[in-house]
Amino acid sequence: MTKSEHSPERNLRRTVLPNGLIVLTERMEHLRSVAMGVWVQSGSRYEAAEINGISHFVEHMLFKGTRSRSAQHIAREMDSIGGNLDAFTGKETICFSVKALSNHVPIALDVLSDLVLNPTFADLDIERERGVILEEIKIDEDNPDVLVHEIFTQNFWKDQPLGKPILGTTQTVSGLQQTTLFDYHADRFRGGNMVFSAAGNLQHDQFVEAVAAKFSTLASGTTELAFQSPEVSAPIILRNKRSLEQVQICLGVPSPPITDENRYATLILNTVLGGGMSSRLFQTIREERGLAYSIYSDLSPYSDTGSLCVYAGTSADKTLEMIRLVMEEFRSLKENLLGEEELTRAKEQVKGNILLGLESSGSRMSNLARQEMYFKHFFSVDEVLERLDAVTAGQVQAMAQKLFISERIAVTLLGRLDGLKLKRSHLIC
Repeated sequence: MTKSEHSPERNLRRTVLPNGLIVLTERMEHLRSVAMGVWVQSGSRYEAAEINGISHFVEHMLFKGTRSRSAQHIAREMDSIGGNLDAFTGKETICFSVKALSNHVPIALDVLSDLVLNPTFADLDIERERGVILEEIKIDEDNPDVLVHEIFTQNFWKDQPLGKPILGTTQTVSGLQQTTLFDYHADRFRGGNMVFSAAGNLQHDQFVEAVAAKFSTLASGTTELAFQSPEVSAPIILRNKRSLEQVQICLGVPSPPITDENRYATLILNTVLGGGMSSRLFQTIREERGLAYSIYSDLSPYSDTGSLCVYAGTSADKTLEMIRLVMEEFRSLKENLLGEEELTRAKEQVKGNILLGLESSGSRMSNLARQEMYFKHFFSVDEVLERLDAVTAGQVQAMAQKLFISERIAVTLLGRLDGLKLKRSHLIC
């Protein structure tokens, strides 16, 4: 073992194994369970165009069997201990996680490490899973709010890996072969490229020993992930889909990266704009005007860039009115300081979301891994709350002025457009 660090406030420990694997734990003595996750610094933005979707494909395939366990064996073993095994692929990370009672940690860890380290990528399983993922792609194409976000993202970061779909396309998924999967797994699943985080009723030293034994065969080293900071486009995309009753609207601007110093002001800005039922967009567009059932704004921050998007669904004849009202809210946030009450309410809402999230071992496990991967630093709860409290109305206004620029607003409309025309002049804010 090398380098062990300890943070007493949240009972955090960090140890780096000889092969570079970082093991993070948070002891939560009052729980009877442990949540653990293997995080890989890889994802869809680090894929070559011709193998778009391979990260997600590999994530699926790791559940299909190892050298010593079939897919059915994995499922039965997890059910026999009442454990939950899960995984997801993002633009910049892949995660495999398990949650189990603390007395079942040895079995849960054995299954998790086995499927991460020893996949077989059997030809028959590849063909079956290819079919499953192609159906998953069709589900997204049939789901209008997912589809409008996908079209928006692909055009916002046009012809760049960050804009490519996590699932891949029908064409790229159809072309993925066994050797490509093995090569990808060997290249990305390396000690210096991975973090193992755990939170719950555990002892750090014992846990690290168990992880070190399981991951001793993991290759060391890091993977050079070649990527460029993406250029942002601001197109107006109108996509006709007559089968839809509503027009789906996705409207967004570039926003700061995940580590930006002004991230707390951006968080408050998003919360005031469309982050809940008391937000300006929800109150104006749903409660006062009745123009939409669903409307919200959302931040998607990445390591070097990000986006702030407003989503809504409404009828074609109300679409331009809806966009006009969104522009009015943008303008208002740029021109006027937030009142004390609204600023305080937004801060308390963000604090509540953070603190309620930290009541679950799963979210603490994720929080540990993300802080390690993006910040190489652990922020205490008090530190985060202090930073939120320090945000001023002037900082929120300055962020609104920086983000809400008409020429940088990208819009995607999807639905039965009935000759609807949207021009840049509609996006003046």
